[in-house]
Amino acid sequence: MFSFLASFGQQTKSSSTDDPLGDFLQLSTTQEKFDFFFYEDDRYRMSSAYTWIESLNKSMAIAEKNKDSLSIFKYKSMLARLYYDVGDYDRSALTAELLYENNSKLDRDVKVSVLKTLDRTYRELHLYDKQLEARRKLKSLGENIVLYDVYAELGLYRQAMMEYIISNKSKLDTTQNKLYKARYYNDLGAYLLKDGSLYTALKNISLAKKNINAYLNNTKDVTVSDFNKAVFLKGEIESNLGKCKMFQNEYEEAIPYLEAGVSAAKLSDEGKYSKETVELWGSLAECYLELNRLGIAKAYLDSIVMDQKMVKTNTINYNRLRANFFLKDSNPDSASLFFKKYVKLKDSIDYSSRKKQLLSLLVQFDLKNQKETIERQRLNLEKNKTEILEREKTIYLSVSALILCMVCVIGLIVAYIKSVKNKRLIENQKRIIENSLTEKDSLLKEIHHRVKNNLQVVSSLLSIQTKNTKSKSAITALEEGKSRVKAMALIHQKLYQNEDLSVIKMQEYIESLAASIQSVYKQSGYRIKLHINAETADLDVDRAIPIGLILNELISNSFKYAFKESKEGNIFINLNKEGEQYLFEYKDDGCGLPEDFDIKSSGSMGMNLISRLANQLRSKLTIDEVPEGVRFWFYFD
Repeated sequence: MFSFLASFGQQTKSSSTDDPLGDFLQLSTTQEKFDFFFYEDDRYRMSSAYTWIESLNKSMAIAEKNKDSLSIFKYKSMLARLYYDVGDYDRSALTAELLYENNSKLDRDVKVSVLKTLDRTYRELHLYDKQLEARRKLKSLGENIVLYDVYAELGLYRQAMMEYIISNKSKLDTTQNKLYKARYYNDLGAYLLKDGSLYTALKNISLAKKNINAYLNNTKDVTVSDFNKAVFLKGEIESNLGKCKMFQNEYEEAIPYLEAGVSAAKLSDEGKYSKETVELWGSLAECYLELNRLGIAKAYLDSIVMDQKMVKTNTINYNRLRANFFLKDSNPDSASLFFKKYVKLKDSIDYSSRKKQLLSLLVQFDLKNQKETIERQRLNLEKNKTEILEREKTIYLSVSALILCMVCVIGLIVAYIKSVKNKRLIENQKRIIENSLTEKDSLLKEIHHRVKNNLQVVSSLLSIQTKNTKSKSAITALEEGKSRVKAMALIHQKLYQNEDLSVIKMQEYIESLAASIQSVYKQSGYRIKLHINAETADLDVDRAIPIGLILNELISNSFKYAFKESKEGNIFINLNKEGEQYLFEYKDDGCGLPEDFDIKSSGSMGMNLISRLANQLRSKLTIDEVPEGVRFWFYFD
């Protein structure tokens, strides 16, 4: 997906003859063969990789007979790369790992070649924690290495994005190359999209499209190779735009972008359906499902299932889409079966992802109580360290008096043993504390994820019940309940996606909640603009849930009643800190409330719920009539 990943392989080019293997075998020294092998980028144009392996094994047998360990190391590093080239990744990894166990005997060139082979092999085997370790070792050898692509594979998109920006910022500030800028903003937008920051991602991807269009509109001095790369990149940018539109529930607008992405991906894949192509098929199937074009959606889903290798890599999304398809096709039994598969596999994949994060030691402990505990332990460790240093000083002074008193010698030995025990005790305590904090962070995320999944199950059950209910009033009540459940589920989703589990960034949450509600009414012709200002509001879950439910009721009421006639207007949401308190303010420029409206006597469950939720926040809801529309506001701690 990310076309901007840095290449850190050795500089290569082709030899001048037609038979690279023949040239290789004619070289007299192992070092010359080693340099030729990693210098030649088209070594298989006359002889296959298997022929190379056979020839290299013969040369290595001679080196083993002569007990030439330096030559053996170089031949094994070349063999590891050949095994990778033929697709035998397990054997490549084993050969390279066994060779690297002798790293103290290897020269720098062999170490670098082995680590680069391990980096490629671990990526193919999806061992991203080991790939990260290999990259760090390469970095310690002075190689120009980036880590953000591995962070992305581990699911740490925010950290990957930050390193990506740092790695490319200096060149971005100085270059005028539109193709470079298009790649940069597209990759940055893709990271943001995977991290869930939809609106910021859309901004960057739109900027990428502007740059790629400017580049393609001025192709006077552009080579054919660069032009083809630009065309493929444009397809990738448009597919990302399509995904943004899809996440905004603008399914009709998303389809042309996604189809353009599929066309570009097919050309780039040269007839082989890559993971990107299959993901785009899944996105198109979801769009057509949401538009109730079940025939086309089924065709895309059948295309995914045709390639068994692709099914394995897209099973989670495929099961979810199949469940939605059967639900819309009035087949709840099949829908329930696929939904259970989806939940089970999703939980398994999420656990594996969290395990990778823990193994890579990249997760930061941001909870306040964790910081305080670590700080207390750090102070205790420093205190104990000071005590140990004092004891060692005493031991040193006692040694100088060894000739005068043998008793001092015994005392010194005892003191030294005691200090060693104290050091070990401190190290064990520190390790136990760090493991406890890591486990706690993982468990908290697991809890929020489980709660979100359970709420999604409740929402799905309400959807099924709605399809089987004929009473309009019952359907309305079920839909309102479903909307409230979704508002609470979104809270827990934001919590387990956030690195800081103690607070929720309300700007992103309100944008997601408003987009979800707006998508329900957009199909009926509503064109309501939402103005959200909550950048400074970071709330805990006890305050975020009431605010989310209040907004769910108010936004839904505005669509249902305030703009029922015109279907056009504006909604203003303000949630920011003023002094020691937060101000919640909601306004619309619709038709306003009836003249005789009284919240206590209205009998409206939604308005009574809003009032009670405000009371739950230890505040009182105030309703003001404005020249156009109505204003709800209150302060809370």
